[in-house]
Amino acid sequence: MSAILNPTPQPTPSGQPAKLAPALPPPDAPAGGRWKPFLIVALVAGAAWVGYEFGYKPLEAKKAQTVAVVIPTTVVERGALEKRTRIAGTTAAKNFATITAPMIRGPEGNRPMVLLSMVSSGAMVKQGDVIARIDGQSLQDHIDDVKDTVEAALADVRKRKAELEIDWKNLEQTVLVAKADLDKARLEASAAEVRTEVERQLLQLTFEEAQARYKQLQSDFENTKKLQASELAILNFTLERHKRHLARHESDVKRFVISAPMDGLAVLQSVWGGSSMRTIEQGDQVTPGQPFMKVVNPSSMMLETKINQAESDDFRLGYSAEIRLDAFPGMVMKAKVFSIGAIATGGWRQNPYIRSIPLKLAIEGSDSRLIPDLSGSADVVLDQVKNTLVVPRQALYQQDGKAFVDVKSSQGFAARQVTVGLTNDTHASILSGLQQGEQIRLSH
Repeated sequence: MSAILNPTPQPTPSGQPAKLAPALPPPDAPAGGRWKPFLIVALVAGAAWVGYEFGYKPLEAKKAQTVAVVIPTTVVERGALEKRTRIAGTTAAKNFATITAPMIRGPEGNRPMVLLSMVSSGAMVKQGDVIARIDGQSLQDHIDDVKDTVEAALADVRKRKAELEIDWKNLEQTVLVAKADLDKARLEASAAEVRTEVERQLLQLTFEEAQARYKQLQSDFENTKKLQASELAILNFTLERHKRHLARHESDVKRFVISAPMDGLAVLQSVWGGSSMRTIEQGDQVTPGQPFMKVVNPSSMMLETKINQAESDDFRLGYSAEIRLDAFPGMVMKAKVFSIGAIATGGWRQNPYIRSIPLKLAIEGSDSRLIPDLSGSADVVLDQVKNTLVVPRQALYQQDGKAFVDVKSSQGFAARQVTVGLTNDTHASILSGLQQGEQIRLSH
């Protein structure tokens, strides 16, 4: 087998060099040898992927993280700092007039009052303009009846006065007759000496009888005079009562036409209707003294609000504020505190120990959109400083009851003690320890 695969040259008889036999072609390579390059390439690619995922990629991520770690800083600036607080409330008018249903002066005070007409809410009115009318037809009918009663009482007084006048004249005539009879009896009694004893006794008795009757008539005269005067007084008192009754109703019906007491904006009040509040409407029934409208001066508006009694010491008259209305987000108006309540009150839905104090802020200027009963808020300036060093509060931290900040330098950050002045929710003023323009660290 080896001879066949490795032939050796044989000498030829002629002495010529022997010719080599042609070489046999090499046997075929095994079948698996063709995939070795691909396998090597796959192994190299796998090794590269493993190296990238577990070596290079984490290293790059770590580098990226190292680069992304940036310490936030800020520059110490000089400016103004304000301490504010926000409170919610509703708008109202400083100068206004409350329109109420008239109080009935007549004896029939339970008479219903129905709003016959009234101006629409938001209408501008002038002083003296009719803004509401109450239906007074039933009252007018009653006035007509009372007028008839007054006329009847007046006729009774006149009739009775005439009758008493006749009675008085008759009484006067009776007294005069009695006086004449007395004078006659006196004259006859004066001539008793020419008479018999019996006649003298009869004349004396006649005289005494006439004298007694005259005295009785005189007494009756005075009593009758007083009786007639009393009867006339009673009739006159009855007449006066009916006249006053009529006058009260006439005054009531006049007040059923309500005029504006001032120039301003008419605002209808809300009433409880069914299960919710609603604006009072034409045709509603009102009770005496019930407020159903306001006429307000839109050029003098205010914001009514309440503050907790624990915060009352922070507020003073004259503090400035900014008013914002929920209905108009872009509307900002200046205001000042002009009224602080003296007595704290509690709400019926709150615990009894929670007390609030009413606070009123006068809005400066005017705007056509500014009307009563709008919800809004006020940012009240409680304190402020000007031309001071201002830093964010997140740059401050406490150690042993002292305030510090980290100031940036060429070697890094160094802690420095500072004196803090006025602070608000986001910033603080620095009284000492820093200079304008220095960089400080923000977060810790």
